[in-house]
Amino acid sequence: MKVRVLVVGCGNMGASHAMAYHGMEGFEICGLVSRGSSKERLNDWLGGGYALFDEYEEALEATKPDAVCISTYPDTHESYAIRAFEKGCHVFIEKPLAETVAGAERVAAAARQADRKLVVGYILRYHPSWQKFIELSGGLGKPLVMRMNLNQQSQGRMWDVHRNLMGSLSPIVDCGVHYVDVMCQMTGSKPTQVNAIGARLTDDIPESNYNYGQLQIRFEDGSVGWYEAGWGPMISETAFFIKDVIGPKGSVSIVAKEAAASGHSDNVSAHTKTESLRLHHADIDGNNEFTKPDEWIDLQDEPDHQALCNREQRFFLKAVREDTDLAEITRHAIDSLRIAIACDESVRTGKLVML
Repeated sequence: MKVRVLVVGCGNMGASHAMAYHGMEGFEICGLVSRGSSKERLNDWLGGGYALFDEYEEALEATKPDAVCISTYPDTHESYAIRAFEKGCHVFIEKPLAETVAGAERVAAAARQADRKLVVGYILRYHPSWQKFIELSGGLGKPLVMRMNLNQQSQGRMWDVHRNLMGSLSPIVDCGVHYVDVMCQMTGSKPTQVNAIGARLTDDIPESNYNYGQLQIRFEDGSVGWYEAGWGPMISETAFFIKDVIGPKGSVSIVAKEAAASGHSDNVSAHTKTESLRLHHADIDGNNEFTKPDEWIDLQDEPDHQALCNREQRFFLKAVREDTDLAEITRHAIDSLRIAIACDESVRTGKLVML
């Protein structure tokens, strides 16, 4: 039997998830929801014929879905997800799970109480190249040094999207949860403290927020990591795509020459591209010369952004059909949000935050 899914939010990610449902045998879209015209554009893109709604509550009552896909702005995530669980629906929700850790805990509790599945859209967890990146980091020894960023020089529609996002969260929370999650997987260690800085580079966002930030994390095993994120028309495209992990035995770097080229910093599809991994060995001989050449792991056949969304939704379908235990995955999503929000606190207070 097909899982009838209500798609709520029809922008970038919502459209990609809808495309996955549209082309997947196990799902049936029962409605598209957005407050603007994005649902009409998406409906046309999918060939038409889907029920369209302006209001979430109305759509829930009218369609009585088995599952809800939530790709709206973060300030609606908690309430929309809890309402879906109250209606007996499974939920796929884009990151972050909620605006606050307490909100994320309430969503997780609602899923448990309803005995329904909750899958959070941590797209990098479904990417074979990032899985390999994390796997190779395990051979570098400890401690690890992790260097990551994703700066986005945005204009036009993407600047509209970023401004709207900053009505709820800062870039280092909204995007940072992905990379904090990766760092936690790489170290397998408990984060102990965070420190972060930020700057408000435009008056075109709420006074309470900032559009550039950098966070630093220290782990119990001595590992350290930083992540940098900036959004807006003023952001430099120089070195907007850095993904390195360094250990006593060498380093692994994502080398995305095409995706990291000028003009791609606000391209959602480029954000998940890896293209190649470069594995560097630190072994040296008596003359301090390297004994092994760097290894290049070619990943040109990696999935594109849509294929990754398809993988996420296949996982969601499998979890629903096979009653997969998602407790640990949910805990990881909450933990990464907890760390990112602690970093946001550090920006706002100017103080180091202990975890």
